[in-house]
Amino acid sequence: MKAIYCYFANIKPGRLVLWCYLIWYFVTLCFHFDASPKIWINSLGISVVIGSALMLSVSASNTANQWQTFRLYWMPFAVSSFAALIKDKNYFIIFSPSSFEVGVALSACALFLLVIAIVKWTKTKMELPQGCNGPSN
Repeated sequence: MKAIYCYFANIKPGRLVLWCYLIWYFVTLCFHFDASPKIWINSLGISVVIGSALMLSVSASNTANQWQTFRLYWMPFAVSSFAALIKDKNYFIIFSPSSFEVGVALSACALFLLVIAIVKWTKTKMELPQGCNGPSN
């Protein structure tokens, strides 16, 4: 629990955006889940091909850690499965034609950001656990 608190207490804005992308993806997945193996197998294949290319592009720097590696494979999977799930559903970019779905996704992201704001606010009001002052990965 301490590690999670430290992670979110030190999280940078770019990572918050990635978390909101993930929340948006899962909300869309909840509303439009399709158990068709074809979607998931194709998304997995795209993830392997594109993720491997992305790994090769960052391998020269030797800075890829396990989370970066996970993200480099996860993002192509999420993008391709998202595109397959919303195909022919009248989306505008990432926005559903249903205002309810958009409201749920925005509310989930807003709730997440509120929790982060509270964690960061409490970070300034209390002593952090040892080893919790560094930048978040």
